[in-house]
Amino acid sequence: MPHSMTAFARASLQQDWGTLVWEIRSVNHRYLETQFRLPDTLRDTEMALRELARKKLHRGKLDCTLQLTLHREQTGVHVNLEQARQYLEAASAVAGLMPDPAPISPLDILNWPGVLEERGIDSDQVKAATRDLFETALSQLTDHRAREGDRLGAFLRQRLDGIAAEVARVRAVLPDILATQKQRLRDRIAELCNTVDEERLEQEIVYIAQKADVDEELDRLDTHLAEIHRALDSEGAIGRRLDFLMQELNREANTLSSKSLATDTTQSAVELKVLIEQMREQIQNIE
Repeated sequence: MPHSMTAFARASLQQDWGTLVWEIRSVNHRYLETQFRLPDTLRDTEMALRELARKKLHRGKLDCTLQLTLHREQTGVHVNLEQARQYLEAASAVAGLMPDPAPISPLDILNWPGVLEERGIDSDQVKAATRDLFETALSQLTDHRAREGDRLGAFLRQRLDGIAAEVARVRAVLPDILATQKQRLRDRIAELCNTVDEERLEQEIVYIAQKADVDEELDRLDTHLAEIHRALDSEGAIGRRLDFLMQELNREANTLSSKSLATDTTQSAVELKVLIEQMREQIQNIE
């Protein structure tokens, strides 16, 4: 099934240490290209995040932005008053043994081991949450791309039906066109000559029929249509294959136009080119 390369996803997570918000924007691109905007403290997760994206997606340009907001109460400096009190009690006991103990400064107490504590965040926990939330955002993105791909697939199938109808129309009118050309040639020869050389006439008719023979082009158009339907029903990335098939369809339409002997087939060739171009424009967005 086709997947669009144009999509957007946003996923957020709240924890006691703060909030994470992922935003992913995806647009069409020949290959898979990922660009990350991460806080400096999470830069080392970028390679793992790229690998997660490669497992989920095949093509498209991804713009991935992470917002990290830490709660203030979870960071900063904390004074362990109980530890300081124990130190002071021990210092007071020692001071009683001394004739003239020096006074203790509060700043000295803060330098004692265990009194001043830095309250920080478990970085491993934040990194794990970052990866998990990125996978959630990727799942949302792929779902969005799939829904958009369904709409693109319906659009393409509608145009394929239009192309098939034009091919059938050309097949139906070809015998009448050749018969008309045969009669015109007969009438023209009759105007110029008193008698008609039937053998010469048949040779000319065979020449015209060979020059105007488009059965091979019509057969190839039918084959390409079947292959496009098969691609739309398959899994995985199909955009490049569809783009190639559009080139093949356009080549056959051009040949059909160059061999046209009547207005009907010329109009059909023009309509084929219009339908093919409409498909080609949409296929640029398919993964």
